[in-house]
Amino acid sequence: MIIGRSWVFGDNINTDLMAPARLLKRPVAEFSSHCMETLQPNFAAEVKSGDIVIGGINFGCGSSREQAPEAFKHLGVSAFIAKSFARTFYRNAINLGLPAVVCKEAGSIAQGARLKVSLENGTVEDLDSGKTYKCEVIPPHLTAMLNDGGLLGHLEKRLRAERQKAGRQ
Repeated sequence: MIIGRSWVFGDNINTDLMAPARLLKRPVAEFSSHCMETLQPNFAAEVKSGDIVIGGINFGCGSSREQAPEAFKHLGVSAFIAKSFARTFYRNAINLGLPAVVCKEAGSIAQGARLKVSLENGTVEDLDSGKTYKCEVIPPHLTAMLNDGGLLGHLEKRLRAERQKAGRQ
């Protein structure tokens, strides 16, 4: 279960708005402080740990930079909800342990709404309005990866299990 306040953005939000190209060779703390500043200048300063980013169609389009979801993770964002995601952004987010939930009704979510996200049920509940949105359920193999903290955590867990199994034989 994920609970947080919403930050709402529109359609075709590209990765350069999330992690500006001019800053990518700098540490994550520096480039993340410029995350979404073109659209919401105070986003990086005001986003709180656990907050949820809402997008429209094609959220995360543009270059395939992993730094885009990494900037949000560094700022404490707990999940993304969008009408649709650019495929590479979607996988980069999952790989970093950030849920990316496809929700056709994401455009109905208001800025600042308190949300409760159930990955297991594929629902987003607006705790302010009482409305519940049905979303796509993240596939089980990706949910397992998220539960392990992302791709690296998932691979480490699998390698430990394989080593333990090999040691018993």
